[in-house]
Amino acid sequence: MGMGTTMNTPPITAAAAMLDDFLMRAALAGMGVALVSALLGCFVVWRRMAYFGDATAHAALLGVALSLGFGIAIPVGVGVAALAMGLAVGGLSGRRIASDTLLGVLAHAALASGLLAVSLIPGGARLDLEAYLFGDILAVSRGDLGLIWGGVVLVVATLVWRWQSLLVSVISPDLARASGVDPRRENLVMVFALALTVAVAIKVVGALLITALLILPAAAARPLARTPEIMAALAAVIGVASALGGLRLSYHWDSPTGPTIVCTAAGFFALTSLLRPLLAPLFRRTQ
Repeated sequence: MGMGTTMNTPPITAAAAMLDDFLMRAALAGMGVALVSALLGCFVVWRRMAYFGDATAHAALLGVALSLGFGIAIPVGVGVAALAMGLAVGGLSGRRIASDTLLGVLAHAALASGLLAVSLIPGGARLDLEAYLFGDILAVSRGDLGLIWGGVVLVVATLVWRWQSLLVSVISPDLARASGVDPRRENLVMVFALALTVAVAIKVVGALLITALLILPAAAARPLARTPEIMAALAAVIGVASALGGLRLSYHWDSPTGPTIVCTAAGFFALTSLLRPLLAPLFRRTQ
């Protein structure tokens, strides 16, 4: 019995080590994407840009088709498509079309065009679309992890660098102009940051769930915060907790990881929404 146990130990140890490494990469990827999405999501919530985030995220699938057609790296194609969508929305806004209508049209047109383009590309029919629609965080490689965290560092650095300018542009474009800040330039910064976030997040949560990861942590943090900085910090904590909690629940329930992460974030939103009536008197006393 002792010999059998000894002989079986190395394979079990190797399998456990492989599993730990596998889950560690997934956890680090989820933390990075959740962190940057939550911070950027605060600006999306403040500017009521949920549909804008949706349109940019849905363009990701068109970027996948672009990458396959031209033989370029998928994150590059996704980033280019998301950036082009953001610039198109900014250029077409206010031209006799209501913003929500324009964003709805562009979001669904981009998603349908991406699905159609992928099916028409040779080899596209064999592509696992589910991984790009809902993410496949458990398949994140070391190279993917480096790309994700490289994008995270770049976006976070951009937000820290432009924080005050972005904030005043969100509060009041007129006040921004009076302060010497160009709101159009800050909008381009937002578009760039959002496109880069979509490019690094598609591997983790997919094109259909990126917007949820942008909106939910920020919306959950809003009832608990009295200042923009506190809201951003709380959103980051909630986002990371959603990623790690969703990953753990997915492991125990054997459920799709991307949707489980989003459902965990939705649970935080429901919790803070229920607590809001209890916290409102406290906020009134401290303001």
